[in-house]
Amino acid sequence: MKMSAHNRTWKSGARYSTRRVAMPLLVAVLLLSARPVPAQDAAQEALAQKVQQLTDAMARTQALLEKSQQELQQMREQLNDLQRQMALGSPSTAAPASTETATTSVTTAAPPSESSPNSSDSNAAAIQDLRERQAIQETEIATQEQTKVETESKYPVKITGMILMSGFKNTSGVDLASNPSVATGGPGTAGATVRQTVLGIDARGPHLFGANSFADLRIDMFGSPAASTPTSYSGYYIPNSAFVRLRTAHAGLYWDRTELSFALDRPILSPDSPTSLTATAVPALAWSGNLWTWNPQVVISQTLARHGAAGVELQAALIDVGDAPLTPAVAPTATPVQSAPTSAERSSKPGVEARIAYGGPDRDDGRAHIGLGGFFAPHVSSLGRNFDSWAGTMDARIPLIAHLEFSGDFYRGAALGGLGGGGYKDFAYALNQTTLGYYFKPLDDVGGWAQLKATASERLQFNAAFGLDNVFSGQLRRYYVEGGSATQNLDRNRTYTSNVIYSPSAYLVFSFEYRHLESAPVEGLPYASNIIGLGAGYKF
Repeated sequence: MKMSAHNRTWKSGARYSTRRVAMPLLVAVLLLSARPVPAQDAAQEALAQKVQQLTDAMARTQALLEKSQQELQQMREQLNDLQRQMALGSPSTAAPASTETATTSVTTAAPPSESSPNSSDSNAAAIQDLRERQAIQETEIATQEQTKVETESKYPVKITGMILMSGFKNTSGVDLASNPSVATGGPGTAGATVRQTVLGIDARGPHLFGANSFADLRIDMFGSPAASTPTSYSGYYIPNSAFVRLRTAHAGLYWDRTELSFALDRPILSPDSPTSLTATAVPALAWSGNLWTWNPQVVISQTLARHGAAGVELQAALIDVGDAPLTPAVAPTATPVQSAPTSAERSSKPGVEARIAYGGPDRDDGRAHIGLGGFFAPHVSSLGRNFDSWAGTMDARIPLIAHLEFSGDFYRGAALGGLGGGGYKDFAYALNQTTLGYYFKPLDDVGGWAQLKATASERLQFNAAFGLDNVFSGQLRRYYVEGGSATQNLDRNRTYTSNVIYSPSAYLVFSFEYRHLESAPVEGLPYASNIIGLGAGYKF
């Protein structure tokens, strides 16, 4: 077969491109060899080896590209021959050696004695097969040549996330219509939102001190677009936060048995969260036993012993705990300060966390485990009173029979509003009309959540969960606020929830969810609301 003008041009261009790349490398090698360096210089030898390796790799790559281009050109020419033969109504009688198999299938399927319609059908099938093979080849070449995400560090970065549309129907009043946590009484609401959409970045960096480095962050659109000046991040939804909200972030190093990182994330003593698609901006069972708030932490994890895939893990962390939503930023009689420090920051001492667990690797999100944890953080309130927040916790994820799994977290502590408990508050206070001081009481708290998951298949799962957060009513009743908000007098908050999640592919997910909220003030009748939610997400 004669080489077409296009093929000759490409090959001459390829030789010219090869010479353009090879000449600078040849000059570099000659310059290196001309320098008066001793023959025993190990560094120069290593450099020469690297240059040679790069030259060999480039030559191999060039050869592969030339071969691919030749195959594509041969298939194009064969396709043109077959199309001409179809137009003339005669079968193929000869073909290049590189396409012997395809041509043989045409000649044997359509001998000269057969009718013209059968010959045309065979030729059409052969052409379709060649077109498919050509499309595959071109796709593979395009994949190799596509532009990747480029970063300043030149290390790989992956963009992930989920575009999520959620619809909701609330039978009575709630604190936040699109993602409720507390029933407040009053008329119901209905609507839809895409503000729970999540965008993420995952990065892997260089090796350092024998460890792998990593970083990731997640953001969503669940802040308030009406904000003019965002306040400091406090780890939960607030109405004057920015429209784009930072959710979580991690960066650190991990060795075979050790991990050191800094993070903005849920506390280490509450590693799991109930499963939900319609509650992502504020996690499921938030303020109903799920200690979920995102706070800055420095974490170290160490695996002490291993038994197969499982092991004993010890974790410790320093944490800067945010204020509870109902904690006053300043004393009620003082002039408001836009950027007042939190009560934990006023103490000038960090909070501490510790957890010991037995189970699979901590970096495996689906691992089975059971753990015990503890937390302590000193505070100085803007009312001039010192108090401490503390908690003892237990967490578990245990596989059961018949594709069932149990998971849950449980706690007992005090002043846990900064972690997502305590009925939105760390303490209760009231003005002393005689001394103009404040009656003040940190609130004890107990709660937790439990979930049962049934995995019918890789695409279908069912979840049922219950959560409870309970402030001690004997402590709160003395600080009852007449006409106060539902959260100000909130004593007990519990949630029942169930959902079905269906994922027809790796990138599409749908969910139907039912929730029942019961929120009881320390005085009076409880409020209740039924929530029906629909979710549809596209992952990328």
